Amino acid sequence: MREYTVKVIVATHKPYPMPDDVMYLPIHVGAIGKESIGYQRDDIGENISNRNAYFCELTGLYWAWKNLDEDYIGLVHYRRLFTIKGHTLNQEDIQPSLGNIKVFVPKKRRYYIETLKSHYAHTHYPEHLELAKSTIIKLCPKYLEAYEKAINRTWGYMFNMMIMEKTLLNDYCTWLFKILNDLFDQIDASDYLDFEKRYVGRISEILFNVWLE
Repeated sequence: MREYTVKVIVATHKPYPMPDDVMYLPIHVGAIGKESIGYQRDDIGENISNRNAYFCELTGLYWAWKNLDEDYIGLVHYRRLFTIKGHTLNQEDIQPSLGNIKVFVPKKRRYYIETLKSHYAHTHYPEHLELAKSTIIKLCPKYLEAYEKAINRTWGYMFNMMIMEKTLLNDYCTWLFKILNDLFDQIDASDYLDFEKRYVGRISEILFNVWLE
């Protein structure tokens, strides 16, 4: 049986206890212009580290997409990890499923009385989602039906967490960053508060569900 290679980046902006399994790579997101914290930086190689205030953990995903060459690549957070049977997922756990399962996602996050659309509107600017819709119509109209379906659900696979086969990751990231970059160019966020600037990262969580659909 073939043994697949897998690397899961752990996005962080500060030192934190990290998984010690070989498949995990802690990565300092938004590292550009900052002192080293002892982890892989996201401003080395092809990167968008300077957009971290807006793209959040996606600067780590972009770095992994452009600079890693494993068969499977994933993203988790320093305080959010995949677990199985009460412990943090490790390479021994996942290896038997590699090759058979192409995409691993977290458990569904259920909002029950809210949709993904209404939840976003309560914490950010609702017009962002209208711009996202118009951008999808412009760049990839065949995804419009999936977009409408995803934003009107009361659940989703959130946090931009995944472990994905590399060729699929390439397809996903090519699609995702094309939309996000276009959207970023449309919105003037110069007066946004720090939390409000994170809109790109938040919209990407919804777009992940669109792509999966």
